[in-house]
Amino acid sequence: GSPMSGGAISTAGNLIFIGASTDGVFRAIDARNGKILRSEQLKAPAHSIPSTYMGKDGKQYVAITVGGGGFLRSPQSDEVVAFRLP
Repeated sequence: GSPMSGGAISTAGNLIFIGASTDGVFRAIDARNGKILRSEQLKAPAHSIPSTYMGKDGKQYVAITVGGGGFLRSPQSDEVVAFRLP
């Protein structure tokens, strides 16, 4: 448990994506059993809600803005990070 500022999304494939925690880790979680499938350390916490889209290549992507800062006084950044789903 850690303070969060943002939310999660879930996909039709039973995946949950969240990056709103103050530790700056973006996580992919199996919605069926809660197992963390992948985690990536970001430059700052992504106090935001991820989004998903279909790329021109026909693959699904999940993207999140990485900003940090705010009332939680976390490190700051100014980027958008996207991951292609397998």
